Parts: sequence; structure tokens; C-alpha cells
Amino acid sequence: MRYFIHLSFDGTNYRGWQRQKNSTSTVQETIENTLSKLFKKKISVYGCGRTDAGVHASQYVIQTYTKEAPLFDLKFRLNKNLPNDISIIDVIQVNENQHCRYDVVERTYDYFLHWNKNALLNRYSSFYEGINLDFELMKKAAELILKTKDFKALCKQPNSYNNTHCTITNCEIFVNEKQGRLRFSITGSRFLRGMVRICIFFILRVGSGKMTLEEFIKVLNQELNFKEKQPARANGLFLSKIEYPFLELNNSQNIVNTFSIGLKY
Repeated sequence: MRYFIHLSFDGTNYRGWQRQKNSTSTVQETIENTLSKLFKKKISVYGCGRTDAGVHASQYVIQTYTKEAPLFDLKFRLNKNLPNDISIIDVIQVNENQHCRYDVVERTYDYFLHWNKNALLNRYSSFYEGINLDFELMKKAAELILKTKDFKALCKQPNSYNNTHCTITNCEIFVNEKQGRLRFSITGSRFLRGMVRICIFFILRVGSGKMTLEEFIKVLNQELNFKEKQPARANGLFLSKIEYPFLELNNSQNIVNTFSIGLKY
């Protein structure tokens, strides 16, 4: 029997989603160890995508397989045994041919940053002290990303992919100048490694006047090789929405909705 497990996690204390040879602090390993303890045998799980170290997920889906239905409340037991920075929202039985990763039609990422010091935001929003931004230029840069098809220039390891084409269906910036906060939201069919945080890097360069829109267009068109690109800080990034053609996930507990208050048009 195949199950999708809908969950969220705070990525601060983890080296990303995927199990690693040289690290025991990953979300995947933590969940697998907990499931194996509950079922008293080795249980493997597969995730809907990778997240880097320090990146959060306010909506994430994994899948696992059991020969028989569990004789206990799996959601309750998982929440009881997992650390507080991983929470289970739902356990859903699905068909054997449905896959949590390959059947995703769209993913949404949200990135939060602030420039007014705020002790309560630092864990989930990146603090850029003393930064002066032109928000209209940044929104124009986001429109350029929306129109882009080949993201080779905005990828950390482009040569590891057969192709670097992505279909972006939404790319927006929301600002609250009074609070000193900003949210970048992007939705697409797929994302390359480091792509969202590199998008933020270039948008901030444009917004701070370190790069013109014309130069950014050349970067996107691979006419200007910008070697110094550095992914934006991890703590402001959330994988915030996963969409399937056959399943509507419960979005009522998505913490990104709370963080987004005051950051909408």
C-alpha cells in the first residue's frame, strides 16, 4: 500500500532533505529512522524534491510503502515521535502508480527578506541590513524571469542536467515598505539546483543598482557570464506549495500564509 505523507519542516537544523553519507542530520534520515522505529523494520521514504541545507518547507510530500495498513494512527504516532521541527499534516493512501515526485505538476517557492532588524523574523527571513532597493526595478526583473525559458545562467550545476529549460507560470514580488519586508514568489514546472536563490541574488543586484536590467537580460540570454553569482541566504526560502493533478493538499496549516500577511498587493 502506497501512502503520501503531507508534512512541513523547519530546515534550520538540517543539512537539507536528502540522506547524505557524511551527515546524519537530514530530514529524510530523521523521518526514515522514526518510521522504522514505529514499524519495527526498515522503512524508506522518497521526497517530492530536494531542499538545500537550511531551507524550509511549509508544504512537502513524501511517499512510503507498506504491505499492510498500519494498525495504529500513523499521523499521531509520527507527530509524537518526530522532533518539533517536523510536523505531519496528513497521511493519504494513493494508488500504486502515483508518485510524489514525478507526478508534481507545479511547485511554488517563497523567499522572505527584511531590512529592518526584527528578532522574531531572523529564523525564517533573511536580514539584509542597510540595503536600499528600487522595488519597481526588482518587479521588472521578476517579469524577465517569468518570460525566461532556459535557466542555465541561473543554475548552480547546469551541466548535471540533460536540459535547463523550465516553465515558470508565476513570478512576483510583494513589498511592505513600512515593515521593511519583502516576499519573492515563484511557481514553475521544475526548478534547477540553486535556481531560486540565484534568482534572488540577481534581483537584489538589480534592485540595489549594482546591475542594470539590460545587463540582467544579457545574463538570462547567456550573453554575459557572471561568475560571481552567489545563492541568496538559505533561511528565507520555503518550498511552499506542491500541486498534483489528482490530489488537493490541505493548505490551511501552511505557515507561509501567516508570514505573508502584509505582503500582498
